[in-house]
Amino acid sequence: MKRIVIKVGTAVLTQDDNTKLALNRIENLVKLISTLKNDKKLEIIFVSSGAVGAGYTLLQLDKKDLVNKQALAAVGQPVLIKTYQELFSQYNIDIAQMLFIADDFDSRKRSKNAKNVMERLLVNNILPIINENDIISTEELIGDNDQLAAYITHYFKADMLVILTDIDGYYNKNPREFPDAELQKIVSTISEDELFKKPSANSKFATGGIVTKLKAADFLMQKDIPMYLTSGFDLTNAYEFLVNKNHKSGTIFKK
Repeated sequence: MKRIVIKVGTAVLTQDDNTKLALNRIENLVKLISTLKNDKKLEIIFVSSGAVGAGYTLLQLDKKDLVNKQALAAVGQPVLIKTYQELFSQYNIDIAQMLFIADDFDSRKRSKNAKNVMERLLVNNILPIINENDIISTEELIGDNDQLAAYITHYFKADMLVILTDIDGYYNKNPREFPDAELQKIVSTISEDELFKKPSANSKFATGGIVTKLKAADFLMQKDIPMYLTSGFDLTNAYEFLVNKNHKSGTIFKK
């Protein structure tokens, strides 16, 4: 059975300047994952950002303060997981939550335990939903959830990482600044200049940007694992690629 990691970012999960969960987009995302899991019989591991953003919908604190950020994550994590639980239950999918910090990957014992739990969940047809444990973590795991998803893909032996975000793929230059920017459907190498640019993010609750996605892709390409990048706002391309096996748009990173 094929195993896929799907990662979605905060920009997709929230709306109205991060004051509300984007329920329509979340419902569409749940439907896509359910289609892949139930109809296509794929093993899905779901990496979801959005705990801090979800917390902000109830408690407006300044995220720049670390304790505030941790408090927002504490408030937002149950909000987010409850939303997923309610929506996935409509498709008869049970979920489980797994939270990680850096030490979990540094410790052989912890990583082995995590692998054992992951395999037990998947064999019992449970959907694991993964996030960084922002409540107790004092620094970003390996930069952001894009790179967390790449590590998850590698450590749990998935066949592909799919990142759903606020852009529809990787362009040869910034499409928001240059109308003549061209989408790169297949990328086999990433320059060091691209990898070491300062990350930028559109949402004040996001920690990534295109640079963190390129780093995730580069990490996986070194291990011969492909990554697919496309829009989480409009899932047309994701459906075409993942369900219909038709690469109309979006970017595949592979050697």
